[in-house]
Amino acid sequence: MKDFELENRRFVIGGVATLIVVIYIIRLFMLQISSDDYKKSADSNAFLKKIDFPSRGVITDRNGKLLVFNQPAYDIMVVMNEARGRLDTLEFCQALNITREEFDRRMATMQDRSRNPGYSRFTQQMFMGQLSDKDFSVFQEKMYRFPGFYVQRRSIRQYQYPYAAHVLGDVAEVSPADIENDDYYQPGDYIGKSGVERSYERQLRGEKGVKILLRDAHGRVQGSYRNGALDRRPKPGRNLTLAIDYNLQVLGERLMQNKIGSIVAIEPKTGEVLCMVSSPTYDPRLMTGRQRAKKHIELSRNVWKPLYNRSIMGLYPPGSTFKTSQGLTFLSEGIITPQTAYSCYHGFVFKGLRVGCHGHGSPLPLVPALSTSCNGFFCWGLYHMIGAKQKYGSVQNAMNTWRDYMVSMGFGYKLGIDLPGEKRGLIPNAQFYDKAYKGSWNGLTIISISIGQGEVLLTPLQIANLGATIANRGYYYTPHVVRKVQGEPLDTAFTRKHYSKATRESYDYVVQGMRASALGGTCHELSRYDFQACGKTGTAQNKGHDHSVFMGFAPMDNPKIAVAVYVENGGWGATYGVPIGGLIMEQYIHGHLSEASEKKAETIQNKVINYGSTER
Repeated sequence: MKDFELENRRFVIGGVATLIVVIYIIRLFMLQISSDDYKKSADSNAFLKKIDFPSRGVITDRNGKLLVFNQPAYDIMVVMNEARGRLDTLEFCQALNITREEFDRRMATMQDRSRNPGYSRFTQQMFMGQLSDKDFSVFQEKMYRFPGFYVQRRSIRQYQYPYAAHVLGDVAEVSPADIENDDYYQPGDYIGKSGVERSYERQLRGEKGVKILLRDAHGRVQGSYRNGALDRRPKPGRNLTLAIDYNLQVLGERLMQNKIGSIVAIEPKTGEVLCMVSSPTYDPRLMTGRQRAKKHIELSRNVWKPLYNRSIMGLYPPGSTFKTSQGLTFLSEGIITPQTAYSCYHGFVFKGLRVGCHGHGSPLPLVPALSTSCNGFFCWGLYHMIGAKQKYGSVQNAMNTWRDYMVSMGFGYKLGIDLPGEKRGLIPNAQFYDKAYKGSWNGLTIISISIGQGEVLLTPLQIANLGATIANRGYYYTPHVVRKVQGEPLDTAFTRKHYSKATRESYDYVVQGMRASALGGTCHELSRYDFQACGKTGTAQNKGHDHSVFMGFAPMDNPKIAVAVYVENGGWGATYGVPIGGLIMEQYIHGHLSEASEKKAETIQNKVINYGSTER
């Protein structure tokens, strides 16, 4: 019995000893192979890896005018393993002109792995970024007294002018999400946050370089490791040439002062965006350097939403500018001919329903209906299309056919402009109305969409693109704000033609209607110009004052520019939309405004629309 117990005891002791040995082996494996803490510590003692940041690509307008460039700046970096317990905090704070509270806050933020997932006490971390030359020179004199702290030279963005903020965008420090999404970035790096700075970030940022410096046992730099054989030079970012015309952009922003809305101008033959104005706007020069975060908070809290790019994000009823798309659809589908005339008794009146209209001749065919912006004509056209059961079989099929025409013209989906944040708008289909009306609806139920009201919502960019499509007599290029990227071809998404479902013949008649409008219709103010302008007004109904809308292009037979103007609560389309649109056309076609036009521009610039409540 005793021998049996002794034998068991020997097995237990042997098992415990074996377990202890296995645990020690696993721990040694984790420390020496799996974990890189000791490797980082050894490397940090022997080497200093200094990132060499590339210069970010500059941005010019279509004519080579410099809009965005770089200025030198300095970041204060720290290796915590070297600085710990060896820093005179008071003297350090005085050298950087910061408080002890700010010092503690920056240190805590830097070491918070939830906000700085790349933190390591053995590698350089950002303590403070974007010091100016003046601030840096003060700090540099005393830097030798602050062990563990280093200076990293880089550049910061500078915006030359107070214009085109929504197009250009801005640059700021990377967020944890940015770092997680792209391993190119480390804490303290900068990234484009909006505009082309964001959408062309990969082209603009370039590629980082690195210098590996050798240090002695006291941490003093002795020179390059292996004479720089392992160093890598940075590659500068690619320069961008925008399609934006600086002078046109300046005029557009002048005209939209004290107003809410947008101007978008497109070159029809290329899809290049010549100007993009969103009002109210802001000065992009505010969003640079160490003040950027503070200014961004102020702008984001502004009730008028100056950070909001209404040109691609604003969803608006297009009003009567939409009638051009209806005429194209009705002609192409054979619902009307160019000679079909509809009566208008100060509006569309049928079965107890009335859609009002202003006074004009009646009955009218398509061309004068466009010229006078007759509501009755287009209401009748939609009513007959949706009710054409012999042609379509059901109101659902008719509605979806209508929807297909609208989508082919660039509505209902994102156009794909090279800016972040574009909205798709809304073009209803049969399923939309089946759900809304439980399957019981007809042309009268939805009649308001024929005149750009009701459920139809477009962005100003989409309205401008409609003008470009009509100018081209049936096709468009995806609008884009970048004309050229240095050293690489333009994305083929911007060089492909997109054809609408409407016929070429239908476009010819719509162009006639828009030209007639400029000569003696609702856009008659355009007749004063020496180029053949074509236009269509819109007065979009609203809870308060109506919105003033315009869409047009010029010249008629060799289009160089298509324009959309949207002024919230501006009243009739002819009040603000037409005169602003005409001035934009003149500036681009002639390169300047006439003396009379300059006076008109000053008058419009100084007009203030009272928006009343600040609830936006």
